[in-house]
Amino acid sequence: MTPGGSKRNLRRGLVVGAGIALIGTSLVISREPLFLLALLFVLVVPFEKWMPRHPEQKIRRKELGTDMAHGIVAPLVAPLGVFVAVTIGALSLGWLPGLALRPLVSMLPGWASMILGVFLFDALIYWTHRFSHEVSFLWRFHAVHHSTETLDWVSGLRQHPFDGVILAPAFAFLLGAGFTGQYAGVLTVVQILTGIFLHANVRWRLRPLHKLIITPEFHHWHHTNEPKAIHSNYSVFLPIWDLIFGTYFMPSNRRPQTYGINEHMPAGVAAQMLWPLRGMGNPIRILVSSMRHPIRSVKWLARWIRTLMAEMKRTAFRPTKNVVGVVPHPPTPPVTSVRQADLVGSGS
Repeated sequence: MTPGGSKRNLRRGLVVGAGIALIGTSLVISREPLFLLALLFVLVVPFEKWMPRHPEQKIRRKELGTDMAHGIVAPLVAPLGVFVAVTIGALSLGWLPGLALRPLVSMLPGWASMILGVFLFDALIYWTHRFSHEVSFLWRFHAVHHSTETLDWVSGLRQHPFDGVILAPAFAFLLGAGFTGQYAGVLTVVQILTGIFLHANVRWRLRPLHKLIITPEFHHWHHTNEPKAIHSNYSVFLPIWDLIFGTYFMPSNRRPQTYGINEHMPAGVAAQMLWPLRGMGNPIRILVSSMRHPIRSVKWLARWIRTLMAEMKRTAFRPTKNVVGVVPHPPTPPVTSVRQADLVGSGS
């Protein structure tokens, strides 16, 4: 090794050590998500510059502004997303099965219940994430996140505000099981910050940890559009769920090279916010029609829920072992024709 190479490795080692120490300290002394987000920026960006996974990828890349705009817009539209999430969480009755675990949670010591909460949360996130990919209506919203063709820490900010709404039943389950709202909130913040780190354009392979914790390598395979990797690596914290349910995909001899989706995604944050709503009709007209024809609306909603549940059941019980990547994304549902014929009606 050349003297110059030794010095570079020494500098990188010092930066890694300082970064680990700084992250550990910040997690102990700070509960502010914004501080942790800023800390991630300070630590991750230098690594993306010095040890990039894709050296040809520039930090000031195409669509960087769009991804940053998503991060700016997200807090502004968050109240709407929270309202929808709370409504869905209550209507889903997700808290009912959680009640069965409440006696166990109350009996456990604090540290043990926190560990149990992480495992429960991670299992629930696995399934909600999987449904977001394999249930066509949910994929509409999650596709916005996967539409980026370059992965770095900023690309993790590209999210539709309704994408995370599917997590509402999971939170209702945790609350029903006896976990506090503050604890569920901490898990959410950790999940978001972890997600941003996992998108980073860094060369860390961390092979010994692949089957123990989630790494950037694991999540980059989740984002690739290579056919063999589609519908894989849904876990957020622990890959055990992908290993159990047959969706683990981590080739040892190569790395993902291309990312994105097969559908056309318009440019710009406003267009991407509206893209999942295409073909759903005029929301004001639908609302008026629902008020004028409540019985018809309830029947339509019941049919729509049955269709959604059927898709969720199909993906939950589909064969997965040794066929990861074989099942394509389901087709987009014909929501336009359903709403116009069954909800709006000719007399609206």
